[in-house]
Amino acid sequence: MSAQAIIQFRKMLENLDNCLAKAESHATAKKFDVNVLASYRLAPDMFPLVKQIQSCCDTAKFAAAYLSQQTPPKHEDNETTFADLRARIAKVVGYLSGFQAGDFAGYASVKVSPNWAQGKWLTGDEYLEEVAIPNFYFHVMASYAILRHAGVDVGKMDYLGTVNMKD
Repeated sequence: MSAQAIIQFRKMLENLDNCLAKAESHATAKKFDVNVLASYRLAPDMFPLVKQIQSCCDTAKFAAAYLSQQTPPKHEDNETTFADLRARIAKVVGYLSGFQAGDFAGYASVKVSPNWAQGKWLTGDEYLEEVAIPNFYFHVMASYAILRHAGVDVGKMDYLGTVNMKD
């Protein structure tokens, strides 16, 4: 399950990048600087788009690293432009692409103790099911909703991406 989740995280980040490309086209057509959308949020107490995207990326890279018992790459969280955000996504997609199913052997029993857990831990399967998957999709969906709310023409298929339908 962990390797499948990482593959899905990668796909969803690629879909999110495509939504950002649509936002850039939207901004060009409407003649405004797309970078103003980086600070957009749905509610005053929500993270802005830039932090939503950083959170998606972090959740995906930390899940892959923790479940494969590796050290995650460090990102400075200093993105301010769409170019920066798209580069961040590309870095994480590249990182996730380097994993193979065998890298996650025994992931279910790995002890995961994120920095925010204050010394407490979860097993790998608990971390994946209770933290990584729901947190990742929360931030992806918030990013999508911010773009949609800003008038970007994104729809369900932009969110889902390519679906491998069979004849």
